Amino acid sequence: MTQHLDICIRGGGIVGHTLALLLARDRLRVGLVATKPPAGSEPDVRVYALNAKSKALLESVRCWPDAQHATEVTGMQVEGDDGGAIHFSASHLAVPALTWIVDVPALEAQLREAVRFQPHIELLEAPRAATLTVVCEGRASSTREEFGVDFVATRYPQTAIAARLACEKPHGQVARQWFKGDEILAFLPLDGAQGQSVGLVWSVPDARVPELLEADATDFCEQLHTFSQGCLGQLSLISPRKAWALQSAQASRWIGVANGQSWALAGDAAHNIHPLAGQGLNLGLGDVAELAEVLHTRAYWRPVNDIKLLRRYERARRAEVTTTDAAMTFLQQLFAKDGNGWQKLRNWGMQGFELSGMAKNWAARQAMGL
Repeated sequence: MTQHLDICIRGGGIVGHTLALLLARDRLRVGLVATKPPAGSEPDVRVYALNAKSKALLESVRCWPDAQHATEVTGMQVEGDDGGAIHFSASHLAVPALTWIVDVPALEAQLREAVRFQPHIELLEAPRAATLTVVCEGRASSTREEFGVDFVATRYPQTAIAARLACEKPHGQVARQWFKGDEILAFLPLDGAQGQSVGLVWSVPDARVPELLEADATDFCEQLHTFSQGCLGQLSLISPRKAWALQSAQASRWIGVANGQSWALAGDAAHNIHPLAGQGLNLGLGDVAELAEVLHTRAYWRPVNDIKLLRRYERARRAEVTTTDAAMTFLQQLFAKDGNGWQKLRNWGMQGFELSGMAKNWAARQAMGL
């Protein structure tokens, strides 16, 4: 006889696996619908910047990667297009790291292994009826559409190109970012403290994408070398290039009931933001941490689909996501504006922020989840 599920999680990425492990600690019966990548698929080039709050959450389910796959970032350098620059230092803020650059395949492998040994989690090939369904399927969620939820999206006129690069010089545990007009380039340190490789995230106008994806590896790396002012020496492409359209989006509803089935959204199924500050997965993990906490602390007589509990979750997460999304959109639009006046204004703002002392430290600690 099929056992009833308390919660069915649709979506087996980092967010879905983490939620399953958190809920299983409360002995809830969890079903996780997770599909494996097809055999022979290209290597995953993604990396994520995870803050201290996300690190603590993953450590709580014993799924934090080793130092080789979760590189401590001890410095950040952000440069504008007219001399403006901002620098952050872990030592100045008296923290071990500003953020950690995590290798996605390594983290996903740990999460899958942890789930395999958790008796309260059942791996499913298809969704099954449950008291509550949580949708963690990502931005293209079909279940969200099935439940009749509008996903209000605004496309940025940019596409992100991701890849991995080998560098002539060690990265020195420094994350580097350049804003130049309507392009944003980031080098994210990989392979531990002594590493000489970086994850690339290059946000470019849509019209530039075919040229950059089709360019031979040498020409592509020469463009990156020029853009980054040769700070890491010669660069070599060591992975395929991947691209995805950028958008700001949020679901019209995060919780509800459809055809008698209670549901909640989490992660990219609920919201998308610009990657310029690397907060996307941090927000998704914040969703599952909040939902798990709301269910963990509920009165014993409340079911997991109690609408008051779910509304509490929705209110808490909407507030943070909306604020973060507005900040990312403001920065993207500010740096995309043409004209010498705008260029001077934003670089003057960067210089002022660099000298702001307490305000700069507060912003850094907010981004670190502290």
